[in-house]
Amino acid sequence: MTHDTPIRVDHVGLAVESVADAEPVLLALGCEKLSDETVEDRFRWVYYRLGDASRIELIEPIEEESFLTDFLESNGPGLHHVTLEVADIDAVIDGLEAADADLRVVDRAEFDTWTEVFVSPRNPTGTLFQLMEYHEDYTENRLPPEELFVNGGRVEEVQA
Repeated sequence: MTHDTPIRVDHVGLAVESVADAEPVLLALGCEKLSDETVEDRFRWVYYRLGDASRIELIEPIEEESFLTDFLESNGPGLHHVTLEVADIDAVIDGLEAADADLRVVDRAEFDTWTEVFVSPRNPTGTLFQLMEYHEDYTENRLPPEELFVNGGRVEEVQA
């Protein structure tokens, strides 16, 4: 490993044409719905917990043309991304660059309560990775930490 930063799988994101059609599958598997939100009329994401720590996100397009409609048109419904929670996003990015394994950051966004980057799926795994560093105030006006985080706290709190 090229960094010493705590990191863990936060959730997997599944692109779907319709949450209403896909949700019964997750409920039959024993998932519990945690939240249902819309992002700027671009897409809807619904978050589920399975067991004590596994989480799945369904992502449904709202806009007629978007990254999600393009994805669904090219690939059909299924795995869209794997989100990894990291304690220090810059250290992980430096580690990716040092690995020199076709790991390229293609997008970075800074929000009030978290920072995220996406690692291109044009890597040997073929997977789009979303790396997220949650800031200390991420829990404000959200679900309790037990609902938001694997093991009830940010990765740096429970693994540091």
